[in-house]
Amino acid sequence: MKRLGIKGWGVAAWLMGAALSTPAPVLAAAPPSPAADGLTPDQLYIEADTVSRDDEKGLTIARGGVQARYQGRTLTADEVTFEAATRVIRAKGNVRIINPDRTAQFADELVLDQSLSVGAAAGFSARSEGQVKMAAASAVRRSETLNELNRAIYTPCEICAKNGDSKEPSWSIQAERIIQDRERQVVTYRNAVIRVRGAPVLWLPVFWHADPQAERRSGFLTPNIQTSGRRGLSYEQPYVFVLNPSADLTLSPQINSRVAPFLNGHYRQRFRNGAIDVRGGFTHDRDFDGDGNAFGDPTSRSYILASGAFALTPEWRWGFSAERTSDKLLFEKYDIGAVYEARGPFVPDDRRLISQVYATRQTARSWFSAGAFSIQGLRPEDDDRTFPQVGPFIESRFEPMADLVGGRLRVRASAVALTRDAAPGSPAGTPGLDSRRVTFESDWRRTSTSLGGLRLSAFGNLRMDGYNIGDADGIAGRSASQGRTLASAGADISFPLARRTSGALLVIEPTAQLVASAGAALIRVGRTPSGAPIYLNEDSATVVFDETSLFRLNRFPGHDLTEDGLRLSLAARTSVLWDDGRRANLVLGRSFRSNETGVFSTTSGLSRKASDWIVAVEAEPAKGVSFFARSRLDGEDLSVRRAEAGANISVRRGSGYFRYFKEETGPGSGRRENADLGGEVFFNDTWGVSFYGNRDLSASAWVMRDIGLVYRDDCTRLDIIYRQEDLQVGRLGSSTSVNIRLTLATLGGPLGAR
Repeated sequence: MKRLGIKGWGVAAWLMGAALSTPAPVLAAAPPSPAADGLTPDQLYIEADTVSRDDEKGLTIARGGVQARYQGRTLTADEVTFEAATRVIRAKGNVRIINPDRTAQFADELVLDQSLSVGAAAGFSARSEGQVKMAAASAVRRSETLNELNRAIYTPCEICAKNGDSKEPSWSIQAERIIQDRERQVVTYRNAVIRVRGAPVLWLPVFWHADPQAERRSGFLTPNIQTSGRRGLSYEQPYVFVLNPSADLTLSPQINSRVAPFLNGHYRQRFRNGAIDVRGGFTHDRDFDGDGNAFGDPTSRSYILASGAFALTPEWRWGFSAERTSDKLLFEKYDIGAVYEARGPFVPDDRRLISQVYATRQTARSWFSAGAFSIQGLRPEDDDRTFPQVGPFIESRFEPMADLVGGRLRVRASAVALTRDAAPGSPAGTPGLDSRRVTFESDWRRTSTSLGGLRLSAFGNLRMDGYNIGDADGIAGRSASQGRTLASAGADISFPLARRTSGALLVIEPTAQLVASAGAALIRVGRTPSGAPIYLNEDSATVVFDETSLFRLNRFPGHDLTEDGLRLSLAARTSVLWDDGRRANLVLGRSFRSNETGVFSTTSGLSRKASDWIVAVEAEPAKGVSFFARSRLDGEDLSVRRAEAGANISVRRGSGYFRYFKEETGPGSGRRENADLGGEVFFNDTWGVSFYGNRDLSASAWVMRDIGLVYRDDCTRLDIIYRQEDLQVGRLGSSTSVNIRLTLATLGGPLGAR
């Protein structure tokens, strides 16, 4: 027997040749490149306090602070034995393996093959990505992708207190056997017991879920549970089918105690040049009111919310959306969320659906878009026959040259066609107004700054509109064509003044705009019974006069209405920027006209020669605290004609927000006034309350109120929310509901979330 012993402050040994690889042929290929740690794929590196080798038995034994590296894995232990004949590695005492993906396994005793990837362990535990932890009395690693744990426990929760002591995890799954199959991306349990704070709450003979390290995997998601006065007890169980690496389908049957089931589906697929997203739902049942009382004959009810976007070339894009429902109240009846969202460039109002198709092209100097859309109204007063079918709708912009007389030239062109089946607010049978518009516009602007800091931006604008009106005066077949030319010229002047104070920078910027316009003729489409003319106004019905539109050349959002004459707009902008990150901004402004105009409504703030006052302020007075306010004050008595305000706060113990809105709606129509607030406050690290409220101040009534109890820790969040809806929507009156939202780390989405 030959025995080699080496002792000292540390030994590093390279074990090669017969120990780990077969003899090299005479004509060997070029040696493989070493990895980041300097080892080639067939090299094992061992470092220990002592290393001894028994040639007769073929054993290499390393003791004391052993560290072994092979193929990106690192093994540490108190003692490691390598058997040359069987190529087996045995490790004892404080065994730890760090894998290339930075996951780790621990054991009291471990038997491995030479790659450190297949073997068995006693007293095993592991920590993988996402803070997932597994422990077992024994474990068998059958391959790179398959682990088998016996008498095991699984949890993503923390198991160590801040002082280092062990603690009971918030929840865990204990099982007779746990099999982690990374190839199939699933974790399977035999005789599983789900425990909460150590107490058993559910036993399952077989249980499985997606591997937390898997990106996508078929399986059940956490269910949605709710009780309400409309549907009674509602249980919705989503199941996701991963069809291929780029597509999946989620089916969510909703079972209700008072009404028939409702099936929701969600299909997603990504292509090389784009993606589609399709949601839909179906039921067959009698209709029911806000109290769940059924009436009428059974019928099918359904909805679709679909969209897609694709890239044809680096410049060209196209897409679509399809939004329709067979029942105006379907989304409220079955509590279907995320309905009124932007699924394309054309965005609908609340409680209205839009279906569209569009194409766009963008380069460094140009923009082009073409599309068409139709609208379905879900408000009780909506009549879809009065909504226009819009198409084509074309917009383009082009900058033919970078420098023209020292300035920038931009050319725009647009066209739109609107078709209606019926005229809104007219007797039955009155045909709806059809209109078609073509616009060409050129805009030139030159900006210069003097040595003293005076900034002058001169501009000119020329616009030509051509209109064709169909079914004019409410008479089918009557059409007329009209045209107009609008020319504008002016300048923006500003002179920012800055001063440095102790700990802050103060900036005051007086700004003025002078504009002269001519040729803003209105397009007549009919007359009232008294003979007064009616002018076309399809895209300019709403005018918001605030700090963002004070210096806009055309304060109308569209083309149909325009303003002319001589105008002067003045404003002062003040900013304070503190060195510690705090900031505040104030804007005060007003506009003046040379003559009165009847093109603006009396509630717009622009109908008189001198406009209303514009005041806007925003600030961040402290870290995590911000607020804003903007208002329009009457130009004569300074009464508030329109106001918006809001605040946000985020601190260690919670967060919240507040929003307020007030606007005059017109003579005899009163006002719109609404307040919205919400947030959550925690009493300690785990327990808190959440709240939400929306109040219609003009009607002195609540629209919706939520109050909830919240529990959270490192791997669990539980929300129990009581909701009171007081809004009357068609036949659906006020209702109450209780939602349970449970989020368990690594086990899918929130229970009861919307």
